[in-house]
Formats: sequence, C-alpha cells, structure tokens
Amino acid sequence: MPKGQEHLWDGKKEFHLGRSLSEAAAEWAKRVYRIEYDSTVDALLTRYKLDVIPTKAAATRRGDLQALINLRKVFGAMRPRDVLPRHIYKYVDTRIGKNGEKSRATGLYEIRIFKHVFTKAVEWGILDRHPFKGEVRLRRIRARDRYVEDWEIAQALALKPKRNSGSVLMIQAYIQLKLLIGIRRGDMLRLRMSDLGDEGIIVRPHKTINARRTAHILQWTPALKQAVEQAKTTRAIDFSPWLFCTRKGKGYINEESGQATGWNSMWQRFMTRLLKETDVNERFTEHDLCGKVGSDEISVERASDLLGHASKAITFTEQLLTPFKLSHNLPTYGEIRP
Repeated sequence: MPKGQEHLWDGKKEFHLGRSLSEAAAEWAKRVYRIEYDSTVDALLTRYKLDVIPTKAAATRRGDLQALINLRKVFGAMRPRDVLPRHIYKYVDTRIGKNGEKSRATGLYEIRIFKHVFTKAVEWGILDRHPFKGEVRLRRIRARDRYVEDWEIAQALALKPKRNSGSVLMIQAYIQLKLLIGIRRGDMLRLRMSDLGDEGIIVRPHKTINARRTAHILQWTPALKQAVEQAKTTRAIDFSPWLFCTRKGKGYINEESGQATGWNSMWQRFMTRLLKETDVNERFTEHDLCGKVGSDEISVERASDLLGHASKAITFTEQLLTPFKLSHNLPTYGEIRP
C-alpha cells in the first residue's frame, strides 16, 4: 500500500485483494471508489447539524453548534476515514480559546461532539467503523472542587436586602431551598406553584426528560416547608405560576435559548455584594452548592438520588468534595433577614 495510506486499507501495509483476478479487480474498484468519492467531514457535520442537533435541548444546541463551526474549520476538508487518533490528540493539545490562550476544556468538549458525529456516521452507513473510538485516551479536566463552608452560607443568608421582595431575598431563599433538595438550576427555576403538592414538591428533571428518569416527589419536612414559604414571600407578584419569578411574574428560563440571563445577572450582583460586605472572599456557583449538597449527604446512593444523577459514578466524579458527614440532621444556617 502507498506509504501513509495504510489506514485506508484496514491499517495494513499489504492487502489481500482476492483469490482471483476478478475478485481483486472488484475489491480494488471498491476501495478506490471509497478513497476518491468519500464525502467530506464538512458534509458529515452538516448532516449531523440537520438531523441530530434539533433533537437536543436548547442550551445544548447552542454549545454544540459552536463546536461544529470550530471542528469544520480544522477537519472540514478531510474525508471521514482520514481522521486518525493523532489528529484528535493534536486538536485538543493546540485548541486556542477566545482569550487567545490554550483551552483544553474547550477542546475536550468539542472532541466529545466530534466523537458522537462519527458514531452517527457508522449508524448512517457512511463508515464501517469508528476511526478513533476506543483508541484515544484523553486526560479529563479536574472537576471544580470549591467546597462552600457552613459559615459562608450563614453570611450569605445574613446579607441585608435593600428591598422587601426579589433580588437578595430571592437569592437567599433559593440558596436555602437548593441546600435542602439539591436539584439542578434549570429544575429549580422551572418549579411551578402547581408542583407544590400535598405530599411534597414534584420534581420533573428537565435535563433527563427523554431518559429513564421520571418525575419524583420530595416529601415535606418542616425545614422544606419553611424554605418554600420563604421563597413565596420574595415574589413580587403573588399570582405568578412560578415559585421563582421576575418582577413581571414570568419565569427566568428562556425555553427557546435555554438561558436564564436575568437570573445570572442577579446572582452575580449578589456575589459582588457578598464579597464586598462580608468575610467571604471567594465566589461560589450553582455547581458548588450542588457539590456541598452531595458532600454533606450520608451516603453516595442518597447523594446520587437527590442530585438526579443517572449513576453513582457521576456523583463520585463531579460532586463529592469532602468525606461523608454521618448525620441525618440538616445544618442550621440561620434565618433570612427581612
């Protein structure tokens, strides 16, 4: 085989075309046709964009579409079967982010999408096998390990509000409820008043809406009831269908884009005040609060169930920041200041 093209001939330097001249000619013609007329990666990415991306959640679509744009710039002119493991390693190692510096995290994210593109290519019959699945071992980025201490939560809940509803009070009520139920931000902000039932809070995981996980009920406890009542008092409009709502009574999630820009801005303003007016010297995020909930639980099984993870492996990898605290009692952070 021509040097450098062994991958087009099943990785072999010598290839057995057949037992007869007719068999050899037929196999040769098939191989040459594939080499000369294979569709490009550009065409493959376009099909993925049209057939697969629309089936994903809005927030996922936005990130994946940007990944396809970046992948197209590098791999677009190549034939799918020409993509080799060494190309994948080089892409991750040399990926440059928006700030002009190397961004391994961005590279890993985009290659994850690229891997799924080729999985679909095999499904569509474009390729006989995945060109790099099982052959590439990429080191993962270490998960964020910011553990929010109890005293930091206490100071966040003691931050003095400037208004009687919304903003600071809403963030404080949100934090208290988050630490009790631990669900994702999207699910928290999608909580409706109608989800507050007689037995507890009905949670419908939005991220896994098409997976095996279904709605479940978080049973009422005195602390949970108090946190929900506190959240109700922070609303600017009592008749809004949302537990957490804007001044106009609307929900914070834009379902078309999957974003919550208003909530993000409010959270950042809260963090800015927290760092300026208290002893807290490092911001914490939604993900950090989830990590605290998981780490403070009595068992990994309980933490995994509470956080809505599909497996305990995800909980171990992403959420457990400290050894388990063997206590059934929820910590007391103090009252939200009126």
